[in-house]
Amino acid sequence: MANKWKRASSLDFSDGKMPPLSQHPDMANPFADNGLEPGHLQRNKSERRRLQPLQRTATNGTTPATPYRPTGWMERFNVWMINEGGKRLFFIFFILLHILVILFGAFYYGTSDDLIGDRATFGVTYPIARGAALVLHVEVAFILLPVCRNFISLIRRTPLNHYIPFDKNITFHKSVGWGICFFSFVHIAAHMVNFTELAFADPLATTPGERFVVFLIANFTTGPGVTGWIMTAALSIMAWYAREKPRRANFERFWYSHHLFLVFFLNWQLHGMFCMIQPDRAPFCSWNTIGVFWRYWLVGGCIFTFERILREVRSRHRTYISKVIQHPSQVLELQIKKENTPTRAGQYIFLHCPEVSYFQWHPFTLTSAPEEDYISVHIRMVGDFTRALAEAVGADFGKEKGGDSGKGSGAVNPPVNRVLPRVMVDGPFGSASEDFLNYETVLLVGAGIGVTPFASILKSIWYRMNNVSQSKPTRLSKVYFTWVIRDFGSAEWFHSLLQAIEEQDTQNRIEINIYLTAKIKEDDMNNIIVQDVGAEKDAITSLRAPTHYGRPNWDRVFGSIAEKNPETDVGVFFCGPAVLSKQLHISCNKYSTPNGTRFFFGKENF
Repeated sequence: MANKWKRASSLDFSDGKMPPLSQHPDMANPFADNGLEPGHLQRNKSERRRLQPLQRTATNGTTPATPYRPTGWMERFNVWMINEGGKRLFFIFFILLHILVILFGAFYYGTSDDLIGDRATFGVTYPIARGAALVLHVEVAFILLPVCRNFISLIRRTPLNHYIPFDKNITFHKSVGWGICFFSFVHIAAHMVNFTELAFADPLATTPGERFVVFLIANFTTGPGVTGWIMTAALSIMAWYAREKPRRANFERFWYSHHLFLVFFLNWQLHGMFCMIQPDRAPFCSWNTIGVFWRYWLVGGCIFTFERILREVRSRHRTYISKVIQHPSQVLELQIKKENTPTRAGQYIFLHCPEVSYFQWHPFTLTSAPEEDYISVHIRMVGDFTRALAEAVGADFGKEKGGDSGKGSGAVNPPVNRVLPRVMVDGPFGSASEDFLNYETVLLVGAGIGVTPFASILKSIWYRMNNVSQSKPTRLSKVYFTWVIRDFGSAEWFHSLLQAIEEQDTQNRIEINIYLTAKIKEDDMNNIIVQDVGAEKDAITSLRAPTHYGRPNWDRVFGSIAEKNPETDVGVFFCGPAVLSKQLHISCNKYSTPNGTRFFFGKENF
């Protein structure tokens, strides 16, 4: 690939303001032992010298930076604002908006002079029902925006990304959805009381049986009653299958049932147009005064509709699978070629295979770099869709036992004489990892298969180191990559990438730390020790970087980074389970200082 932009060094992807590499705290002393001692002997001189720089800090006579302890409320606020304070202010604002709407609804429907008759008939449950409906209308204005991925990918590149948590769009969507469920329950419960009061107020209903008939008529024969119960049924089905366990257990039911939102929205628009409860004076109910659902839905609905049309148009572009690679440990790699699909490192796509399912779209993180002429995804066999997709492209994982097929990372699969199915790609879309170029130093933490978002990032950096990339220079000067994994064989496809990076990274710009958390048998441990003595590379990973056993000491890691990178913005990007995410989040807040090293936390969905 031609490169029109020249750098002073193959590793020079900074903005030109970096100090000399010899001054970097992680660079080896070129005069140690006259600089003549072979690398493998230096590495095995002692266990202390064998450790990576972040683990070696405490053995060199220095102590990692200690956690920053704010003294006053202003310092606490400044530290809180460094990481996610601005984004949490958004949620605080959203809650305050709900409180204001509730107060406004209670005041208006409780004091308006054209609703005196309704309040006399129904009592306090009338303003409660109408106030809850007002909150629901406000929430419907937000419910669709978080799932407009193209819209979010566009505006997350603006300064608004510092204040609005675009990377937590699904969390926000869930919050609004459960808010709709809660206030719908309040609305329904209040109207059940209202219908009961209506039955008692009917002069023709004098017995309990007759009043019960009036109650049923109001519920199941009136326009508001029928549309209301249809909405309740649709919302209940959506909420039931949207819960975490049912969604993970059977994604198909969640996917199909969630499209009941069309039924829900249609009946919502009709619900207020029947005007069962009239005000005391004109203007009386009409489609334009009570049926106001469309006014709140308009902005989000139009953006969502445009997104759906764009998805259909974009998915019709010529797309085909160029290569299928079956990796060990139940991992399938698909290399896809699609016209006019610019990507960025750290992004994700939605993949659709009509041969497997005509309606389902599933998200996968890109493992290819922007410099490559194809897009690739690594798919782990964990569900019905992934296994059906693997079968459709000719992969056979049936012979694997215990998650290991016995094939090496670079094993070539035997050719399969079959026609590969058509695939459709929607995206790519932005994610938290996309922001890694905004920082001088980054810490990438992957847990297990959660390493996939960083494959694209490390590949892109590898291309930059080889002067293949034509991208503009960035601030990035140091990368700490930490991989926490139970069994190293569960992601063997990642080995070749790490080995290539080590071979090209002659100036220690990328520091690799691998942690094995599984218990190792005594015989295996003895074999590792024997093979490791005098070896140039690690016995398990075949990397120059040593393998650590057990879980990382995050206090030492963050303290070392803070000590080695003073007054630096450090981006911390993570993909993995929630427990580890919480630990990293706490460490980011603990070691961030207002005028020193600042850790910014970004998390991918696992």
